Amino acid sequence: MTTDEQHFTRALARITRTMCVIAAAGTAVAWWLGSWRGGLGFLAGAAASGLGYYWLKHVVEALANQRSRRRTAILAGLRYLLLGIGAYVIFRLRVVSLPAALAGLFTAVAAVVVEIVYELAHARK
Repeated sequence: MTTDEQHFTRALARITRTMCVIAAAGTAVAWWLGSWRGGLGFLAGAAASGLGYYWLKHVVEALANQRSRRRTAILAGLRYLLLGIGAYVIFRLRVVSLPAALAGLFTAVAAVVVEIVYELAHARK
């Protein structure tokens, strides 16, 4: 493995850890500020965000390794189908807090922003 590959592997590991920390902290805060519905909503949104990040990572790896493009396209389509079904259930049943679920969806984005700040702070010159 080259130095660049090791660097990217460590960055992906940091993003994953950061997502877990943000999900746990956000769930606790939403539970404390709102109710169990807020906590459950944030957790559901964070889970969907994490699942989307995981699937996107695997699609990119599959395309980079020249795996079956047809299989990759089918799995990508199924990803959006499953996320759509999850969103429909959240909207329809209204068991969880919708604003908290929407906030949880930004977990992956927040983790990537934290990684960008980390990379800028530890940039090699």
